Amino acid sequence: MALDFLAGCAGGVAGVLVGHPFDTVKVRLQVQSVEKLQYRGTLHCFQSILRQESVLGLYKGLGSPLLGLTFINALVFGVQGNTLRALGRDSPRNQFLAGAAAGAIQCVICCPMELAKTRLQLQDAGAAREYRGALHCLAQIYRREGLRGVNRGMVSTLLRETPSFGVYFLAYDALTRGLGCEPGARLLVPKLLLAGGTAGILSWLSTYPVDVVKSRLQADGLRGVQRYRGIVDCVRQSYVAEGWRVFTRGLASTLLRAFPVNAATFATVTVVLSYARGPEPRPEGPALAQPSSL
Repeated sequence: MALDFLAGCAGGVAGVLVGHPFDTVKVRLQVQSVEKLQYRGTLHCFQSILRQESVLGLYKGLGSPLLGLTFINALVFGVQGNTLRALGRDSPRNQFLAGAAAGAIQCVICCPMELAKTRLQLQDAGAAREYRGALHCLAQIYRREGLRGVNRGMVSTLLRETPSFGVYFLAYDALTRGLGCEPGARLLVPKLLLAGGTAGILSWLSTYPVDVVKSRLQADGLRGVQRYRGIVDCVRQSYVAEGWRVFTRGLASTLLRAFPVNAATFATVTVVLSYARGPEPRPEGPALAQPSSL
């Protein structure tokens, strides 16, 4: 169990390093105002950040997801496995319920972590920079707004993570079974990468509009007066101002990120476990660590 956890953490770190530039682009596209469009699309956003802020601009806020990764993986692995065992049978319904439970519980860490990440990704570069890092960001928010400020976007995070983790675990289980991911199977690693990447894409598609709302709520007030009174008001104002397409803004960069993130995660997990365990195969099958939604 400890080895699975450590391998999952290593895989998660690899996934964050691969996927964070795409996440930065996604957040910037999601929160930009229709009255003052700064980026024309995913590629233009990438090019603008590289030109104005160098490659380091794509990795703004990296410390926050890395900081929370260990705790999130611990919660996800522990809750999903124990819930599945408590439900008594490995069925598609129970896979979804166990994944949903894991997604809901890890929001306790995920929400403040993503709040800090979003604020760091959006802050100005150079002397105008307000936050020195993830912990400094959360400390500043807590000093100004208290515990409620640190947990801004908690409800929208729950609405996103609970069903999306259910979809992820269900899809991953179905895909690994369908692809025949058994110990010693031919092309096992490519199959695992395909299953993990596809499941990640499906989980994002299942709740992406909620993610747009969450990002807007967590970025609200960063450069002036707060615009939104809550989730419903954010949905209403966003729809009135920009139409239904606003809830798909940043989707391309998210889907571009989803597959390589999961591919990097599973490749790292496989390498770590194979070196740690040696040539002896695991009796109950390959270790399939589940990546988080970072």
